[in-house]
Amino acid sequence: MSDLDTFIAGLPKAELHVHHVGSASPRIVSALAARHPDSTVPSDPEALADYFTFRDFAHFIEVYLSVVDLIRDAEDVRLLTYEVARDMARQQIRYAELTITPFSSVRRGIPDAAFVEAIEDARKAAESELGVVLRWCFDIPGEAGLEAAEETARIACELQPEGLVSFGLGGPEIGVPRPQFKPYFDRAIAAGLRSVPHAGETTGPGTIWDALTSLRAERIGHGTSATQDPKLLAHLAEHRIPLEVCPTSNIATRAVRTLEEHPIKEMVDAGVLVTINSDDPPMFGTDLNTEYAVAARLLGLDAAGVAALAKNAVTASFMDDPAKARLAAEIDAYAAGRHA
Repeated sequence: MSDLDTFIAGLPKAELHVHHVGSASPRIVSALAARHPDSTVPSDPEALADYFTFRDFAHFIEVYLSVVDLIRDAEDVRLLTYEVARDMARQQIRYAELTITPFSSVRRGIPDAAFVEAIEDARKAAESELGVVLRWCFDIPGEAGLEAAEETARIACELQPEGLVSFGLGGPEIGVPRPQFKPYFDRAIAAGLRSVPHAGETTGPGTIWDALTSLRAERIGHGTSATQDPKLLAHLAEHRIPLEVCPTSNIATRAVRTLEEHPIKEMVDAGVLVTINSDDPPMFGTDLNTEYAVAARLLGLDAAGVAALAKNAVTASFMDDPAKARLAAEIDAYAAGRHA
């Protein structure tokens, strides 16, 4: 490991764009696949590397949903959630807003109350035993349409678990216009949740504008195409609307051709608040430490620059102010200690 890699490995971090099922490690996926032999997912961990090689974004969604199908009861949910937190603890992630899609599990037969109880039990255990604070973003799987939107909004607003802080929208963007989801975001926002839809990952900047105007987005998931519209970049910078950037994910799903072509530097140069995230890390053969190393290379950052980037995630998070101050101070102390 280089000195910078070592610095990143020990750096306290927050992560804002990481998916629940998409964070299942090969060990957990293979164990679930072995429990559910009717699944198309291979149970051999080595075979998973080939299985997680995506032709395009549509193929990624197909593979992702096959892994979702492995989560069939509340114990699967609890196990997955806790093990995700364990992997985060190894990376010095202190706080994470985990994107969860309850509709996918509930429609497969897990009662909504049991689902919520399982993630909450795992959340409390992760905080007390691993030192990882988890919060939830309940997101609509866009490909499932308005039925999914209605059910996600109902679960979020009626059950509203203690860890729930935000409401999102994921899945394919092509053929899934953002404005149709406005009534559901309005309900979630009225219930006190924050708006954090995916937008502009595989479509143009118009999708990001739709997320801002129709869904009242406070952060944008990915926002890769924002650099195609200077007026949009200026708006994001002026209003301090953060982008949740996931470099390796964008390459894996073919949203961006190569890392050298990734628009992250244009975003930063325009003054946009950029955060670094791993999205679906085991599926993309990455983790948050790796994403920070990638970002450091693309942005030409030293250790101080990486620490400042880590503080962006704290700023953009939905932690309360005292918690933000504590984590920011921990990052500063770590960076000062390493420098000394």
